[in-house]
Amino acid sequence: MQGWIEGFMASMAYIERNLADTLEIDQIAGTAALSPFYYQRIFGALTGMTVGEYIRARRMTLAAQELAGTNEKVIDVAMKYGYDSPDSFAKAFQRFHGITPSQAREKGASLRSFAPLHIKIALEGGSMLDYRIVEKAPFTVVGVKRPFHSDTSYQEIPKFWDEWLAQGEKRPIMGTFGVCIDMNGKDFDYWIADLYFPWEDIPEGCETRVIPGSCWAQFPCTIKTLQDTNTKIWSEWLPALQGYSLAGEYDIEVYLPPEEGSPDMRVYIWVPLKKD
Repeated sequence: MQGWIEGFMASMAYIERNLADTLEIDQIAGTAALSPFYYQRIFGALTGMTVGEYIRARRMTLAAQELAGTNEKVIDVAMKYGYDSPDSFAKAFQRFHGITPSQAREKGASLRSFAPLHIKIALEGGSMLDYRIVEKAPFTVVGVKRPFHSDTSYQEIPKFWDEWLAQGEKRPIMGTFGVCIDMNGKDFDYWIADLYFPWEDIPEGCETRVIPGSCWAQFPCTIKTLQDTNTKIWSEWLPALQGYSLAGEYDIEVYLPPEEGSPDMRVYIWVPLKKD
């Protein structure tokens, strides 16, 4: 997976070189030899922010430097870094720096700086991460879905679950799976779903989706450790993976009832793989 690591570093350099140009997630992810879906999930796990948030922070840093150190017009700086109007640029600038673009020109103005990220992945040592690789035939899920954007999904998906849980006994499904399915790189569908059997009726408001057969890496965790496990998958386990590479444009969370005598729900993260 050394090529994957180098590719990810190259993608960071690509972003930095093109901050004054249009940056598309397809191009950024392609530099790392990853799909946009997986690139964004890995980026978030490694950095704690979305690709869009990182790009905006770097652009605002450079915009402030130009306003403070040159005579460039505000509208020209705004256009350079992707803003259609001085108003939209001024609002974004003030959110980031706490002052207006014109105030940034004043002597002694206090500005914020977000340095370029240099991701370092250490493959030696690390913490223990249990998993197993299993082969599964295609299966079908039935559930409710909602589209999400990668920049806001971490905040919005828990709200989706809260709305669904608030239905109580009126819920048409149990909610065994949380399924992310890529749509176009930045947008994806998230399903709250159960296993579907063809002799069953499809509940009102629900749809079905076939999940292709695949090898799956299955990682046990708990509700409390799910986020930490997810981060370790992308930052520790994946770079060290040998003999397999990522497959498909989806991943799955599995929520099962507690085992007898245990108060904790059994939770798994499933990541599809293919043999190299």
